[in-house]
Amino acid sequence: MNATGVSLSSPIEEKIAWAQYYHQKFGVQLLKDESILILKAGLEDAIHASHRAMEDAGIVGMCRECEELEGGSCCGAGLENRYDGWLLVINLLLGVELPQERRDPGSCFFLGKAGCLLKARHVICVNYLCEKITHRIDPLKIKIPQEREGVELNTLFLLTEKLKNVTRCKDEPCK
Repeated sequence: MNATGVSLSSPIEEKIAWAQYYHQKFGVQLLKDESILILKAGLEDAIHASHRAMEDAGIVGMCRECEELEGGSCCGAGLENRYDGWLLVINLLLGVELPQERRDPGSCFFLGKAGCLLKARHVICVNYLCEKITHRIDPLKIKIPQEREGVELNTLFLLTEKLKNVTRCKDEPCK
Protein backbone atom coordinates (compact mmCIF):
# COMPACT_ATOMS: atom_id res chain seq x y z
CA MET A 1 0.00 0.00 0.00
CA ASN A 2 1.41 3.39 -0.95
CA ALA A 3 0.37 7.00 -1.39
CA THR A 4 -0.94 6.30 -4.88
CA GLY A 5 -3.26 3.57 -3.56
CA VAL A 6 -5.58 6.00 -1.77
CA SER A 7 -7.03 9.30 -2.92
CA LEU A 8 -9.20 12.05 -1.53
CA SER A 9 -12.19 10.34 -3.15
CA SER A 10 -11.42 6.98 -1.50
CA PRO A 11 -13.82 5.83 1.23
CA ILE A 12 -12.81 6.99 4.72
CA GLU A 13 -12.20 3.40 5.82
CA GLU A 14 -9.55 3.04 3.09
CA LYS A 15 -7.92 6.32 4.10
CA ILE A 16 -7.81 5.14 7.72
CA ALA A 17 -6.28 1.78 6.68
CA TRP A 18 -3.68 3.62 4.57
CA ALA A 19 -2.82 5.97 7.45
CA GLN A 20 -2.46 3.07 9.87
CA TYR A 21 -0.22 1.24 7.39
CA TYR A 22 2.01 4.30 6.92
CA HIS A 23 2.09 4.99 10.64
CA GLN A 24 3.10 1.40 11.32
CA LYS A 25 5.72 1.45 8.54
CA PHE A 26 7.25 4.88 9.25
CA GLY A 27 6.00 6.07 12.66
CA VAL A 28 9.06 5.17 14.73
CA GLN A 29 11.44 6.58 12.10
CA LEU A 30 9.39 9.75 11.71
CA LEU A 31 9.49 10.41 15.43
CA LYS A 32 13.29 10.21 15.33
CA ASP A 33 13.47 13.10 12.84
CA GLU A 34 14.25 16.28 14.78
CA SER A 35 12.43 18.62 12.39
CA ILE A 36 9.30 16.45 12.57
CA LEU A 37 9.47 16.42 16.36
CA ILE A 38 9.76 20.21 16.42
CA LEU A 39 6.82 20.64 14.04
CA LYS A 40 4.75 18.06 15.96
CA ALA A 41 5.38 19.87 19.26
CA GLY A 42 4.60 23.19 17.60
CA LEU A 43 1.34 21.77 16.23
CA GLU A 44 0.32 20.44 19.64
CA ASP A 45 1.00 23.86 21.17
CA ALA A 46 -0.90 25.62 18.37
CA ILE A 47 -3.90 23.28 18.71
CA HIS A 48 -4.00 23.91 22.44
CA ALA A 49 -3.71 27.68 21.95
CA SER A 50 -6.48 27.86 19.35
CA HIS A 51 -8.82 25.67 21.42
CA ARG A 52 -8.17 27.84 24.46
CA ALA A 53 -8.82 31.02 22.48
CA MET A 54 -12.09 29.59 21.15
CA GLU A 55 -13.10 28.68 24.67
CA ASP A 56 -12.19 32.13 26.00
CA ALA A 57 -14.22 33.80 23.23
CA GLY A 58 -17.30 31.72 24.08
CA ILE A 59 -17.31 29.80 20.80
CA VAL A 60 -16.88 26.36 22.38
CA GLY A 61 -19.81 26.95 24.72
CA MET A 62 -22.05 28.05 21.86
CA CYS A 63 -21.10 25.00 19.79
CA ARG A 64 -21.75 22.67 22.73
CA GLU A 65 -25.12 24.32 23.36
CA CYS A 66 -26.07 23.98 19.69
CA GLU A 67 -25.10 20.29 19.64
CA GLU A 68 -26.87 19.43 22.89
CA LEU A 69 -30.01 21.55 22.55
CA GLU A 70 -30.51 21.98 18.82
CA GLY A 71 -29.02 18.79 17.37
CA GLY A 72 -26.02 20.54 15.82
CA SER A 73 -25.27 20.48 12.13
CA CYS A 74 -21.63 21.44 11.58
CA CYS A 75 -20.24 17.93 11.88
CA GLY A 76 -22.55 16.23 9.40
CA ALA A 77 -22.04 12.96 7.56
CA GLY A 78 -19.69 13.40 4.62
CA LEU A 79 -17.44 15.97 6.26
CA GLU A 80 -14.88 13.20 6.80
CA ASN A 81 -14.50 12.96 3.01
CA ARG A 82 -12.42 16.14 3.10
CA TYR A 83 -9.72 14.35 5.13
CA ASP A 84 -6.75 12.77 3.40
CA GLY A 85 -4.46 10.03 4.61
CA TRP A 86 -1.69 12.43 5.64
CA LEU A 87 -3.93 14.27 8.08
CA LEU A 88 -4.89 10.92 9.57
CA VAL A 89 -1.21 9.91 9.85
CA ILE A 90 -0.57 13.13 11.77
CA ASN A 91 -3.40 12.28 14.14
CA LEU A 92 -1.84 8.87 14.73
CA LEU A 93 1.51 10.55 15.45
CA LEU A 94 -0.37 12.75 17.96
CA GLY A 95 -1.63 9.63 19.74
CA VAL A 96 -5.19 9.66 18.39
CA GLU A 97 -6.93 6.31 18.03
CA LEU A 98 -8.87 6.50 14.78
CA PRO A 99 -12.41 5.10 14.88
CA GLN A 100 -13.27 2.00 12.88
CA GLU A 101 -16.93 2.89 12.45
CA ARG A 102 -19.27 5.86 12.46
CA ARG A 103 -21.03 6.46 15.79
CA ASP A 104 -24.01 8.29 14.30
CA PRO A 105 -25.18 7.79 10.68
CA GLY A 106 -26.03 11.50 10.38
CA SER A 107 -22.68 12.77 11.69
CA CYS A 108 -19.07 12.97 10.61
CA PHE A 109 -17.16 9.70 10.93
CA PHE A 110 -14.84 11.41 13.45
CA LEU A 111 -17.54 12.83 15.73
CA GLY A 112 -17.49 11.07 19.08
CA LYS A 113 -19.76 11.35 22.09
CA ALA A 114 -17.84 14.34 23.46
CA GLY A 115 -16.95 16.05 20.16
CA CYS A 116 -14.31 15.55 17.49
CA LEU A 117 -12.02 12.57 18.05
CA LEU A 118 -9.21 14.16 16.02
CA LYS A 119 -6.56 16.57 17.28
CA ALA A 120 -5.34 17.73 13.86
CA ARG A 121 -8.36 18.73 11.82
CA HIS A 122 -9.16 19.84 8.29
CA VAL A 123 -9.11 23.60 7.66
CA ILE A 124 -12.91 23.81 7.43
CA CYS A 125 -13.25 22.10 10.80
CA VAL A 126 -10.74 24.46 12.37
CA ASN A 127 -11.97 27.82 11.17
CA TYR A 128 -15.65 27.47 10.25
CA LEU A 129 -17.95 29.74 12.25
CA CYS A 130 -21.68 29.59 11.66
CA GLU A 131 -23.81 32.68 11.25
CA LYS A 132 -25.20 32.30 14.77
CA ILE A 133 -21.72 32.64 16.23
CA THR A 134 -20.65 35.51 13.99
CA HIS A 135 -23.82 37.43 14.91
CA ARG A 136 -23.67 36.77 18.66
CA ILE A 137 -19.96 37.19 19.37
CA ASP A 138 -18.18 40.51 18.97
CA PRO A 139 -15.86 40.38 15.91
CA LEU A 140 -12.99 41.59 18.11
CA LYS A 141 -13.44 38.49 20.32
CA ILE A 142 -13.27 36.28 17.23
CA LYS A 143 -10.00 37.85 16.02
CA ILE A 144 -7.75 36.13 18.58
CA PRO A 145 -9.07 32.59 17.92
CA GLN A 146 -8.71 33.17 14.18
CA GLU A 147 -5.10 34.29 14.61
CA ARG A 148 -4.35 31.18 16.69
CA GLU A 149 -6.08 29.00 14.11
CA GLY A 150 -3.85 30.51 11.43
CA VAL A 151 -0.76 29.39 13.35
CA GLU A 152 -2.30 25.93 13.83
CA LEU A 153 -3.11 25.51 10.14
CA ASN A 154 0.28 26.82 8.99
CA THR A 155 2.09 24.41 11.31
CA LEU A 156 -0.17 21.57 10.15
CA PHE A 157 0.70 22.38 6.52
CA LEU A 158 4.44 22.43 7.25
CA LEU A 159 4.27 19.12 9.12
CA THR A 160 2.24 17.51 6.32
CA GLU A 161 4.76 18.60 3.69
CA LYS A 162 7.67 17.38 5.82
CA LEU A 163 6.03 13.97 6.30
CA LYS A 164 5.41 13.63 2.57
CA ASN A 165 9.02 14.47 1.83
CA VAL A 166 10.51 12.17 4.47
CA THR A 167 8.35 9.17 3.57
CA ARG A 168 8.85 9.74 -0.17
CA CYS A 169 12.57 9.59 0.43
CA LYS A 170 12.17 6.30 2.31
CA ASP A 171 10.09 4.70 -0.47
CA GLU A 172 12.35 5.86 -3.30
CA PRO A 173 15.61 7.75 -3.63
CA CYS A 174 15.23 11.51 -3.18
CA LYS A 175 16.47 13.68 -5.98
